[in-house]
Amino acid sequence: MNHYLPRNGTRYPIVVYGPEGCGKTAWLKQAIEVLRELGFEVLYVNPLHKEFITYTDVRELTQKFVNVVTEAAEVSVGIRLAMLATLAIKELISRWGRKRVALLVDEVFQAIGLDRAEIYVKELLGVIEYPPANYENIVIIVATSEGITRWRIGRHRWAEIRAMWNMSKDGFKELYDRLPSPKPDFESVWRLTGGNPNMLSHLYQVDWDSNILIKDVIGWRKLTPMFISRWRSWLEKAVEDPDNLWSPEVPEELINELEAKNLITYFLNDRDLRLWIDEPPPQKDLEVGLGKYVAWQTPIHREVVKKALEMYRP
Repeated sequence: MNHYLPRNGTRYPIVVYGPEGCGKTAWLKQAIEVLRELGFEVLYVNPLHKEFITYTDVRELTQKFVNVVTEAAEVSVGIRLAMLATLAIKELISRWGRKRVALLVDEVFQAIGLDRAEIYVKELLGVIEYPPANYENIVIIVATSEGITRWRIGRHRWAEIRAMWNMSKDGFKELYDRLPSPKPDFESVWRLTGGNPNMLSHLYQVDWDSNILIKDVIGWRKLTPMFISRWRSWLEKAVEDPDNLWSPEVPEELINELEAKNLITYFLNDRDLRLWIDEPPPQKDLEVGLGKYVAWQTPIHREVVKKALEMYRP
């Protein structure tokens, strides 16, 4: 299991960010199994997809999650699941006297709204710092693909922030080998996905036609003629080398928009293994759109912008 899994508890909530589909959910679900083996009672909640897993013998608590998902209410299911997650971990400690507890929350900020991200993380920190009863160990991990929340949370000392990148080439090859033939050669798939398992899945679903996927992502990311026209000169430089966005001359508004659209990862951590969940990316690899400081979330995202530049050429 990953070297970074906090087996002895967390002093702050850990916020793990990384490209969409890079494997954060898979990592969290691996963490569930390891934490259970270590004697933790574990709650996993994904408010965005209305999913929960409860590894506890407290049936009443599990039923509360079932009720949130199945009952109609004015407040969205995602928001209610996120709120219940913090309440549930407190109840495990106070009402049922559990000493080793873990809460894993996946893609919560998209569900509750980015404006609530800081408050939510502070509430989770409050569970650790001001517990309702004594406990032995507590682990709280939040995973997100919303890069912009990294800056909002990072300006406070409310969480420990760690990055996750796409899969290593060897690990990705194992995943690729499981897919049935016929399929493109591995190097072609690697150059399109950069090791992102979700992009591999999307390619497979469109029968490996990258043009269809590129057009889909243009729509998903709302790359309008107005957006392309406004930022054309910088975008043309960025598709050549994402580190061109690291220049102090680049408007901050453009960086914010690219992050909000989940097109880039800005200000990559030093490649020190201790700063990353799983294996850090290489120092630089332009073949897959990876710079030293800035990267396209996947090569497909770079190709999407390149295609939009062509489509909306004056």
